[in-house]
Amino acid sequence: MLWLDVTHRPGQAPAVRLMGRYLLTGRDGVYRQLRLQGQQLEVLWKHRPCKGLQWIEELRFTPDGDLLVLGFHADNFVVWSSRTSENLHCVPCGGGHRSWSYCDNPSAEAFAFIKCGDVMLYHREAEPREQHVLLASLHGREIACVRRLGAVEVPGHAALNIFITGSEDTTACVLALSEHSRVAVSLTRLSDHISSIRALALAGDEDFSDKGLSALLFSAGGRAQMECYRLLCAGDPDSESTVACQVVHVASHRLDEHWERKKNRHKLVKMDPETRYMSLSVVPGTSTKQLPTPWKFVAAACSDGSVRVFGLLEAARKLVLVAESFHHQRCVLKVEAFLHTQAGGERRHLLCSAATDGSLVFWDITITLLTEPVFAALGTPLLTIMAHSCGVNSLHIRETPEGRYLVASGSDDGSIHACLLEVALGGGEATAGTCLHLLERVARPCAHAAHVTGIRVLRPDLLLSASVDQRLTLWRRGPDGLDALSTTFFHVPDLAELDCWEVAEAGGELRYYCVLCGQGLEMLHSTAPP
Repeated sequence: MLWLDVTHRPGQAPAVRLMGRYLLTGRDGVYRQLRLQGQQLEVLWKHRPCKGLQWIEELRFTPDGDLLVLGFHADNFVVWSSRTSENLHCVPCGGGHRSWSYCDNPSAEAFAFIKCGDVMLYHREAEPREQHVLLASLHGREIACVRRLGAVEVPGHAALNIFITGSEDTTACVLALSEHSRVAVSLTRLSDHISSIRALALAGDEDFSDKGLSALLFSAGGRAQMECYRLLCAGDPDSESTVACQVVHVASHRLDEHWERKKNRHKLVKMDPETRYMSLSVVPGTSTKQLPTPWKFVAAACSDGSVRVFGLLEAARKLVLVAESFHHQRCVLKVEAFLHTQAGGERRHLLCSAATDGSLVFWDITITLLTEPVFAALGTPLLTIMAHSCGVNSLHIRETPEGRYLVASGSDDGSIHACLLEVALGGGEATAGTCLHLLERVARPCAHAAHVTGIRVLRPDLLLSASVDQRLTLWRRGPDGLDALSTTFFHVPDLAELDCWEVAEAGGELRYYCVLCGQGLEMLHSTAPP
């Protein structure tokens, strides 16, 4: 990163220019990166250095590439290191609204300021650091969710897996993980959330695949807050991580702000500002040929008992609430969207939601997506299945070669459930005549000794489940139920979620990979059984 110039005039927010881009600070506790697009400045992202540092005065780059944030925390002058996420200096000075100057060099550091009309000087000789970071942490608290973006090929290096993690520390991290070196390197950190991040969802861009990875990232969690970013990752042999990652903040949404803009809101019951988004799922197959504008849609499971669908118009940077339903009347834990296509090309966009009572509810949301996005109700569910006796903590749906859908779920009581559904379509309007038929269901009551927080359908006859009991179990689905094939113990306590993908080896053999998160992060792989 090249530092070109710094401009700082009294009464103005300081700006740092970086190769055609700018870092801008202010007294709102964040600094932003902007770029010039035509005749307008476009905000790419914003970052909050640390809690309580509301008055940021200046940004400085050190010769070794660290970004120092200079500002005031209460009545102290603070120098914050972005690399190590710690206070390097904290000098009592009475707070902001005073003239000051800070200078540092390899041998000494000095901070001069005016207090009660007196000129004060803080001076300290440089000391060797006694603390050394042996292994940098990804997050300050447990990791609540993880998604794999894909693999980046770098000439002369092994392929790197790119993951996004969300944490209770309110940040999301884009990281590169090498299977050979087993080292995870943080590429960038997103800190727009004011509360914990509980859910992530990705909408990939296939047209960019030959140049690297491009995707829309949706993140959501506490305080009914959702953020959307455009991620661009490509190989960069000259960088330390060998991967370059660019992040552009696209849009954000807060339910309380949405409610404030409503007309006649005094007649409505105000939404709960403490609502949490528990799960996200991008609606697949929303073609621009069917929609008047290129909208993308994401479904959300909410703690206030609702299932919500949001629409994103990336070009306009607009994220809006499109539809919702309070059918469950209790906390909704999981959502999963899937697409059904008939032989004649007719499509149905379907959604499954799961709640704390163990129910799986299926919806047809085609009408919601085909009309110009305006706020509406989701309508009546197509089918309800009581799959478990308590909360559903994991959910996955996969289409079979016969055009049916295998729905797998895991529960708080350690049980797993799988059911096979068939979609039948009638004539007429989008949802007219859409029916779901339950063809088969199997269950394993005591599959695990604790909550099942991750499940994946690898093949129609093969399921993978993971639990807080730190066991990863492979199941074969047959006519007589679910039979355990193998069990592996993993090292991540308090498992929150898993993500899976498959890779075809040179000989045509499939290898399955999974990444698990909780109090840490772990990646495992296995060959597919015959």
